Amino acid sequence: MKLVFATHNLNKFKEVQSLLPDTIKLVSLTDIGCHDDIPETAATIEGNALLKVKYIKDNYALDCFADDTGLEVRALDKAPGVYSARYAGPDANAESNINKLLDNMRDMQDRSARFKTVIVLSFKGEDILFEGICKGAIISQKRGDKGFGYDPIFLPDGKNQTFAEMSIKEKNTIGHRGKAIQKLITHFLQIKP
Repeated sequence: MKLVFATHNLNKFKEVQSLLPDTIKLVSLTDIGCHDDIPETAATIEGNALLKVKYIKDNYALDCFADDTGLEVRALDKAPGVYSARYAGPDANAESNINKLLDNMRDMQDRSARFKTVIVLSFKGEDILFEGICKGAIISQKRGDKGFGYDPIFLPDGKNQTFAEMSIKEKNTIGHRGKAIQKLITHFLQIKP
């Protein structure tokens, strides 16, 4: 079965592809000839995932799924949240986002945070949501060179390595996206004849 993952993010694509069974042939937006930046203008993480799915359905009529992820910091009233990818502004990158977050948290004692991923699957005319959450804390200095985004400053609960210090396999076992993908896989296993 072919399924479109509505992303241009190669790191995210590889991470998700490593989790899926061989029975699902994952293709990216580039693979289907979609080079557009799909607007993520919703006020929620769920809303952004739905916008991406709707765009693929309306323009390509293909079964697909999309995700959106936010880092929610308790002491910052769940910021950056839905604005995680552009926390430091519209042209932000991982480095500038991390620097802004660390600056904003400089004197904070409560460093608890969580990553939240929402996946929306559009399959055979039905939209289904899957959620994955990973709790942890924001450390004060970057550690590790793997992963992407906020991974170098996110320390999952009960672990002594940041996401950026873990292999993809380790991260997917405990991480937010891995948890949401496992729910997606379980769904597919249940609907197979």
